[in-house]
Amino acid sequence: MLIPLALVAFWPSPVDKPVSGQLTAILHFLHGHGVPGWFNYKFVEASANVALFVPVGFVSRLASPEKRWWQIGAFGLLVSGCIELGQLLFLHDRFASPSDIVTNTSGALIGCLLAALAAQTQKRPVAFRQRASKKQ
Repeated sequence: MLIPLALVAFWPSPVDKPVSGQLTAILHFLHGHGVPGWFNYKFVEASANVALFVPVGFVSRLASPEKRWWQIGAFGLLVSGCIELGQLLFLHDRFASPSDIVTNTSGALIGCLLAALAAQTQKRPVAFRQRASKKQ
């Protein structure tokens, strides 16, 4: 999980640079076929940043179920802040962005909440079976 994140975060040039022309063409096609204008490059980039950090929050919650949601969020914020600082200091073709920190942290929180929801869903059937077997 961390290796793909590190590769995307510290790739010397923007990772979408090779496909930016195709992405623009796809977005123009979609806009021409009724997709709203707010579904643009910035939206796609923000969604990708959220999606990139969902596994961070999910795995962090599974690895440390005693941590609260805001602690997992703070961890996502810390990791994202370190990435953005590294890009600012060492990667001159990349752009450090406060909005990336917000979207990355949001992704970690979403992953954490999804893991908590998955854990709750798994607990219910087990508890139901235990109560049912005690009645017999």
